[in-house]
This record gives sequence, structure tokens and C-alpha cells, in this order.
Amino acid sequence: FIRWSGISLLLDDLKIFAERGGQLRVITTCYMGATEARAMEELRKLPHVKIKVNYDTKRTRLHAKSYIFYRNSGFTTAYVGSSNVSNVALTTGLEWNLKLTRQDLPETIEKMEATFESYWRSSEFEYYDEGQYERLRRALRSEKYLKDPDIEFAGFDITPYSFQQEILDRLQAERALRGHYHNLVVAATGTGKTVISAFDYKNFLKENGQPSRLLFIAHRKEILTQSLATFRGVLKDPNFGELFVAGHRPESIDHLFVSIQTLHSQDFTEKVSPDFYDYIVVDEFHHAAAKTYRKVLHHVKPKVLLGLTATPERMDGGDILSHFDQRFAAEIRLPEAIERRLLSPFHYFGVSDTVDLQDLRWSRGGYDVKELENVYAFSGFVANQRADHIVNMTRKYVSDTEEMKALGFCVSMDHAHFMSDYFNRRGIPSIALTSNSSNELRESAKNKLISGEIKVIFVVDLYNEGVDIKEVNTVLFLRPTESLTIFLQQLGRGLRLSEGKDCLTVLDFIGLANRRYNFKDKLQAMLSDERHSLQKEIREDFPHVPRGSFIQLEKKAKEVIYQNIRASFDTRNGLLEQLLHFQDDSAREATLVNFLNYHHLTPDAFYYRAKGSFARLCADAGIVDDFSEPLEDLMGKALLRFAKVDSMRWIRFLLKVLQEEPWEFSEGDFRMLQMFHFTIWQDTIEQVG
Repeated sequence: FIRWSGISLLLDDLKIFAERGGQLRVITTCYMGATEARAMEELRKLPHVKIKVNYDTKRTRLHAKSYIFYRNSGFTTAYVGSSNVSNVALTTGLEWNLKLTRQDLPETIEKMEATFESYWRSSEFEYYDEGQYERLRRALRSEKYLKDPDIEFAGFDITPYSFQQEILDRLQAERALRGHYHNLVVAATGTGKTVISAFDYKNFLKENGQPSRLLFIAHRKEILTQSLATFRGVLKDPNFGELFVAGHRPESIDHLFVSIQTLHSQDFTEKVSPDFYDYIVVDEFHHAAAKTYRKVLHHVKPKVLLGLTATPERMDGGDILSHFDQRFAAEIRLPEAIERRLLSPFHYFGVSDTVDLQDLRWSRGGYDVKELENVYAFSGFVANQRADHIVNMTRKYVSDTEEMKALGFCVSMDHAHFMSDYFNRRGIPSIALTSNSSNELRESAKNKLISGEIKVIFVVDLYNEGVDIKEVNTVLFLRPTESLTIFLQQLGRGLRLSEGKDCLTVLDFIGLANRRYNFKDKLQAMLSDERHSLQKEIREDFPHVPRGSFIQLEKKAKEVIYQNIRASFDTRNGLLEQLLHFQDDSAREATLVNFLNYHHLTPDAFYYRAKGSFARLCADAGIVDDFSEPLEDLMGKALLRFAKVDSMRWIRFLLKVLQEEPWEFSEGDFRMLQMFHFTIWQDTIEQVG
């Protein structure tokens, strides 16, 4: 922290130092609003002084105090301790500082230098130059006096965070360099997808001129309301855009924030020409495989289509990437977002459940909700025993239930009310919310949770998307979540950064499950490095979680997951089992692409476990007729090798060769044909004969 009271003590000496050619570099922060803009301005005016500031105090709370003095003699020294640049810290304060020298501790000095350089080169630290005074002053004042971070969008220029700028640059490159005007951005919940779309639209206006008509589509009023506020803030136009949802009717449709349900009910495709809108944003694009979205997306022909989602994978196997040439323009998944301090770390506890779900009815990729409800809420002793276990485990794993602000995700309305009543009886104030709850009750429950009047909100199909209570520090998964998308959305409700929240505590109650239940995907989605097998991760207690996070499985829960993964995907028999029920679970044709998409498998992982072709697996599962092919064993092994190919040039060449009539081959073409031959036969053409 740099304050005027401290700089004024040093200013004369710094002037002498700078005027004789001394080079001074300073890093500071807006954190806590402790730095003073006047002190920064006086420093900036000195010659040969370079200053960098971190404005992002939500993620990077710079609190270091260190000073390095380089000497031509080689006797470089450094001070590390508690003293900021302030009068008290430099004179009368009870401060602790340690002096280091390169002669005594060269490795430590080198580590300090390297750390400083890493900060200096990071895009999170920005140069403080002439003309930045007002921005710094507002940022410091906002940090010091204003507790609501959304105030930043009120009335002055804002700048995207560095990670958002990276995504904006990628979108620009996709359009300008590659000619891709339909782009999908995959960004974890809490990383500001809507802010990215607003800045991208602002850039589009600069390039194409105004007016440029905008259509923003979402499926909930809360999302649309927040999105409109974001666009108005970024564009600095309080009159920009209009809502068309739930009682809001626009005077103009030029800049429209509309629900998909409204578009459907208003016969949008009949009334609006395909090219009316220049720029279209579709939020939560994982819904786009639904019929209502497909009708709109097949109708419109905008200059730019931008899809936003936290999870592009759909459990129903629906294809959303077809709108974007089977590619993501940019992505920042949950583990990376935590690594980059955009989201809170998590402490995930896989808690052994008291109920057995193995024999419950399973269809269309999930448990029968009514049967789950009967077990969890209406089974008398069994339901009460489970609820008692949940209360006890909550008290065991949550550091202080008095400070707990929890969301409990339930299977049904009756289950939510049952859990709320049980927690209240056990002395943990709670409330149940469902889709039938009034807006007044929802807002009241939110405020009570934030204030601490209640400790848990038990919900059904709420708080999955678009509504954030950043103070939530505990999530209770009280039902098996078949959908990876929903699991990540619900997990994301607690990952928002908030003052005083060190981490998110996650309690996931895991019992004996149907063999077709997928534990693998949700555990894999929480890991920073997916190259290792999940079985190995479980055995080694998940070494590849994001920084500050951990996953801990109780003994019984670990055994349940381990056996489920082995039975489901890690063996050929597991793949056969999944394929046998594939059409019933997914309601899709049993093709390789559908199977891989539905189960989130890579071709490499599939062929490694299948020990042969997809056609052979289908035949062995009895869903196609058996067949005989002399080269089957050879090609089965070759498919595993082809699954590892990542050269787009070679892939395009092979597709052309295999799909079209022969043409005049160049020397390079012959070399690629030889590569194709060798990949199959593992020998040269001459040797195979």
C-alpha cells in the first residue's frame, strides 16, 4: 500500500535517485482502498519510474510488502516484512521486517526477483500512466466505501478483466482471421459470460457502426434482467435495450432481451425476417438442442451469433456444437477458473449415504423421481434416519453451522419441505423454496440467508442458472445428479467469490447406485488435469484438484464410486452394458458419435477400452447383426492409433482421399498415404507386399 504520508518522507531522496538515472519499478493494488491516488500521482511524475496497479481485488488480493535495492557492487539487499509505504509503518509503527542480502541468501533473492517479474509481466497488473488518475481514484473509493461490487457498472468507464480480454481477443481472431462469425464461449459459472458478450457487442459497434440490432435470448426473466443491466453498464447507456418477458412489452425490438418462451408464443419466426438482427446472443446455450431453440436458430441469419454456456455437454446427447462447426471459440472451465482465482476453491466431501438406490427404476438416463421421493421423504424410518445422518454430517464437516449459508438441492417439492422441517426441528433454521414459491418469498429467503437468520435454503429446480447468492459457502447434494450440466451449475452456485469466504464446503451424499449412474464425469470435471485415470486419482486421493481445493471420499463412498466406474466405462463389459441400454437412456440412435457425446468419452478412451471397433461392440451387445470381416482385428487396433491423430492437415487429406475420386498425387500426398498405410499395418508398403 502506498500512502501520501509515506511517500512524502521519501520523495526528496527518490527525486535525487531518479534524476541521476536510477530505475524504479513499483507494484501496488487497490485492495482495501488503502493506497492513495495522490501518492501514486507524485510517484508517476518522477523520471524513470514505472508503476503497475492491480485493480481486480476480487481475485488478486496483493498483500505483500517487500523492497529490493539493486547495487552495481553486487551487494543487492531486500527487506521483507509488514511495512507499507506510510508514515506510521516507516517510523513509529510496531512493524517486523527482515533484511536479506544476495551474499548471504542468493537463492531467496532470486526467488523474490522471479516472483516480482511474474507479477510485472502478468496481464492482471496494468501500467499506471498519465490520464489514469480518475480511474484509480474511483477504484480506490469503490473498494474502500462501496460493498456492492456491481456498483462498478453504474456510471463510468469499466475495463474487462484480463481473462475476459483474452476471450474477447480470441473472438476477434476467430472472426477476423478465420472467418468464423458463429462462436461458442464456454466459461464456468461466475466468470462473467454476460460481461464478455456486452464488451464483444461494444467492439462490434465500433467496427460496424450504429445502429446494429441486438437480440439477447435466455430462458429466465432473472437472467434477462441482469443481462440488460450489464449491457447498459458496459455501453454507458441507461436507456439501452428493452425486456420482452413476463409482463414486459417493448416499444421497440431493435435491442431486445427476450425469453425463448416469449419468442415461441409470439410466433417470432413468422414476424421477424431472418436478417433483422445483426448480433444475436444465446445465453445458457446448452439448452439450444431443445425444439423451441432449434426453430429460432434455424430461422435467424445474423452477422454474429454468440453462444454462452458453462457446460456444452448435454446429458440427453443433444448436439449444440453443430451451430459452431463442432468447435469452441474460447473456454475457461471450472478448474482453470479456480486456478486463476476467478472462483472460490472447494472442499468436496463424498459422504457415505444410508440408502441403497440399486433397485430403483431407471429409465431415459436417470432414476424415477417418484421412487427417489418415496425413499427420501415418505419411507418413514428410512427417510428420518437419512435426514438425521445429513444433519450429523453437516455438523461434522461444516466448520461452524452458525456461519453456514447453504443451499440444499432436493429431488422434489415434498423432499425439500421434508428436509426443511427436519433441519428446523434439529435447531438449524431453514426454509424450502420451489418453482411454486412467490417472488416475495424467494427474495425474503435470500435476504434471510445472507443475514444469517436462516442457515439453509432447500430448493428444487431453483438456483441452477442465472440467480446468484455469492455469500453461499455450503452446498448439500441430497439427491443423485444424473446431469453433469446441472451438477456443475449447482456447484457453481457456491463458487462465487465473497468477502470472508475462504472456500466452498460441498457435501455430496453417495450411496449404492444403479450401475448406469455416472460418477465419473462429475469427479473428472473438478480436476485440473484430466490425463490421468479416475481410478488412479481415487487411489491417490485426487492430487490434481485446483489450488486450494480438495476432494475427500469416505471409505464406503469411495468403494461405491470405484466399483461403479469399473463396471460402467473402464472395462469392455462396462461399455457393452452402457451400449445395451443406450437407446432407452438417450432416445437417440446408437451411433459412435452419439455414444461418445452422450457419455463424454474421447475416441481414444473408447477404443482403448472397447478392444475393437464400435460395430463389433454393437454386434456383441446384440443391437446389430453379427458380421465377419477378415481385417477386423487389424483395423480394430488401427482405430486406436487413428484416435490419437491431431494433425488437421492429415485428417483433411484422408477425408478427401476416402470420400472422393482419385486425383493426381504430389510427392507430399504420397508421403501422407504412406503414413496412412503405416498407421494400419505398422509397416511399409514394400514390406507388406
